[in-house]
Amino acid sequence: MAISFTVNGQKRQVDGDAAKPLLWVLREDLDMVGTKFGCGAGLCGACTVHVGGDAVRSCQTPLGDVAGKAITTIEGVQTGDPGKRIAAAWVKHDVPQCGYCQAGQIMSATALLATTPKPSDEEIDAAMMGNLCRCSTYVRIRAAIKDAAGIQDVQA
Repeated sequence: MAISFTVNGQKRQVDGDAAKPLLWVLREDLDMVGTKFGCGAGLCGACTVHVGGDAVRSCQTPLGDVAGKAITTIEGVQTGDPGKRIAAAWVKHDVPQCGYCQAGQIMSATALLATTPKPSDEEIDAAMMGNLCRCSTYVRIRAAIKDAAGIQDVQA
């Protein structure tokens, strides 16, 4: 079955099983390996992408659910605002250690700032819940999000 959608502004069509997880379509069929496999159960957030602007877990999103929709991956998020601000803040605050979870973290943070330009600590925590970091860089993640949002009480 042919399923059409847009990825990072480019129209794409994939022939495949509508039940195949979007994560594997991106990685295997479209060779976009920035989106990571973590737990396969939608619990860790490593596979987060945007579908229609919303942060979703691609390991739990069937290909059939994205037909006709716009998808943004880590490869495309830095082409616009707030992705550029998040990426710069991530570097400034030296957020990644191992880096494995960072694509998902950045995707969730970008979705947050797109809908909530000046988030509170509680809003940051709620948006980032479920994005796990084994290196525990949560303090730097929050500082980078606040910095990208232009919130002055940034601590790192």
